[in-house]
Amino acid sequence: MTEKSAQLTLGENTLDLPIYSGTIGPDVVDVGQLTAQGVFTYDPGFVSTAACESKITYIDGGKGILLHRGYPIDQLADHSDYLEVCYLLLYGELPNAAEKEKFESTINNHTMVHEQLRNFYQGFRRDAHPMAIMCGVVGALSAFYHDSLEISDERHREIAAFRLIAKMPTLAAMCYKYSLGQPFMYPKNDLSYSENFLQMMFGVPCEEYEVNPILAKAMDKIFILHADHEQNASTSTVRLAGSSGANPFACIAAGIAALWGPAHGGANEAVLDMLTEIGDVSNVDKFVAKAKDKNDPFRLMGFGHRVYKNYDPRAKVMRETCHEVLGELGIKDPLLELAMKLEDIARSDSYFIEKNLYPNVDFYSGIILKAIGIPTSMFTVIFALARTVGWVAHWHEMISGSYRIGRPRQLYTGSPQRDFVPLDKR
Repeated sequence: MTEKSAQLTLGENTLDLPIYSGTIGPDVVDVGQLTAQGVFTYDPGFVSTAACESKITYIDGGKGILLHRGYPIDQLADHSDYLEVCYLLLYGELPNAAEKEKFESTINNHTMVHEQLRNFYQGFRRDAHPMAIMCGVVGALSAFYHDSLEISDERHREIAAFRLIAKMPTLAAMCYKYSLGQPFMYPKNDLSYSENFLQMMFGVPCEEYEVNPILAKAMDKIFILHADHEQNASTSTVRLAGSSGANPFACIAAGIAALWGPAHGGANEAVLDMLTEIGDVSNVDKFVAKAKDKNDPFRLMGFGHRVYKNYDPRAKVMRETCHEVLGELGIKDPLLELAMKLEDIARSDSYFIEKNLYPNVDFYSGIILKAIGIPTSMFTVIFALARTVGWVAHWHEMISGSYRIGRPRQLYTGSPQRDFVPLDKR
């Protein structure tokens, strides 16, 4: 924080507005005094508004930087694993060996869900979208775990965090199994987080499931790269819901609902839809030309990023992982061949290079998930699974500090006050 200030003139009054400086990043002008002057700021989408102070994640979109607690995302993806990143996001520091072992053991001991939750799944249609199911069952966790709902108790908040991180893969895999009519698979405590998820997704009770280490590693990196992304729509939703004092399970369910929107969590699913629309490698040039045509509504999905004006730092890691997975599986899938063709064009065509339309994390993660055998309807569920730790970390940070219930203002453009007219006079 600094003691700089900005001056704002409102009619005959001049206000000194404090300017705060964070560790890194742009300065922030505190406009809290404006309310007393009878005016508000107008910032649709809050794209120029800092709604909170946070120590968790920092993004510089212009430079292609993503830091979790100060650590670059590529270093974490290359040298860490998902549960270690979870610990980092929750506690602020990387764990030592003993802390890491204890944390992993704690998560493993919370992976099972209450048996009565199975009944919730039975109430959904088999063809229900898995995100609709996730909104319901995650919110329902508060009906089963009453002993961790006192949000003013730090230990309760910690237990709720453990439960959400541990149970999310179990609930997600149950969505998939339910859609197939297959038995739910119980978690196995001797497997890693990503290995456990894959065995619950693809294992069956009648035979032992062997986890492919390349696929487990790829899954773990997808989890890491989606663990947190600062104050995005779903994280802001979790914080806003949490500011009312809502329980953590309800807040995370709200985050899942926000993530479900195609403009937020549906991007990697949109990549597969686009590849299906293009259809064949022979059509790539035609669709690339359509994408370059300003008058054509067609857009290439999975290229460029709203936040990253340079290269998405997560995409480099995902690209390497994507090629590892495709090489391991040796899949001859027309859509995957089509995706690789698009990648080659985007990385060499001057149009894409000049506009920084590089393949982003959604482009590669969508391809990886398809190659592993995960249906597109589950893509956003996996995003929610990975992002849960980020949501929980932000919720915990907010509840642990000083906060106020969220109450955005508005620019009212409706009718001024008018008198009611009786029905027979209208």
